[in-house]
Amino acid sequence: MSDNELGLFLRTRREGVTPAQVGLPTGPRRRTPGLRRAELATLAGVSVEYITRLEQGRDRRPSPQVLSALADALGLSPAERVHLHRLTKAADTGFNCMGGAQPQRDVRPTVRAILDRLEPAPAVVVNRLTEVLAYTDGYHRLMAPTGLFTGTDTPANLSRFLFTGPDARALYPDWGHVADEMVATLKQGPFRADPHIAALADELTVIAGSAFADRVETIPSLAAATGITRFAHPEAGALRLAYEILDLSADDDQQLIVHLPADEATAAALDRLTGRRPGALRAVSG
Repeated sequence: MSDNELGLFLRTRREGVTPAQVGLPTGPRRRTPGLRRAELATLAGVSVEYITRLEQGRDRRPSPQVLSALADALGLSPAERVHLHRLTKAADTGFNCMGGAQPQRDVRPTVRAILDRLEPAPAVVVNRLTEVLAYTDGYHRLMAPTGLFTGTDTPANLSRFLFTGPDARALYPDWGHVADEMVATLKQGPFRADPHIAALADELTVIAGSAFADRVETIPSLAAATGITRFAHPEAGALRLAYEILDLSADDDQQLIVHLPADEATAAALDRLTGRRPGALRAVSG
């Protein structure tokens, strides 16, 4: 893991903002992706040297006023602003909010009841290791043909499947993006300060190599909570599934991930896959 998550986050967000988005001319000879440091410094009202120190990790505790100015200049969303604040609080890595707690693998009856109500939608509960703990029949019918549940005595693991599964890259046409999001998910929180996540990260580094390790060094720890995932499913064909990731209580330390068809063709394909009557799952519109 990069020991400068704050600098990595600021740099990637700076490179993701185009000059046009903030009212600056692009110019014919521009080679820098996104904003230059000098441009961000001007927009935020700080010096270029200070932006450089932040991005290089030589200053990790900017004032609240500077954080607000940077967030405004970069046009950060509310979730990104909260994450930026947390990164400054996490500059001292001596404290791990999880302590030595084991990954939670017990799913409360109420959560299981919610899963029952979500049928036939593909929905799954995972913990911070991305272990699959409970799921709907719809999720099992979706993922069983992909090999997710094959050949393991321990809970299936989404990260391990994505980076080491023999058919994972064929399953996800946008595998690179899915891999970016998975690494961002693992890096949220203490990451390597958590011995359980550290062990998983070491395993993936050894088995998956640079496909995992390079992302750990370059992907900020802020995964999307919603979006659309494309599947090239071995039985159902091309699918577009909208997903929502819902955090359960801090004591649960788990997430509920719900998938819904993003178009009518996917809705019909999922109905056939789950053996439900046509129209059991309705497409959601963006």
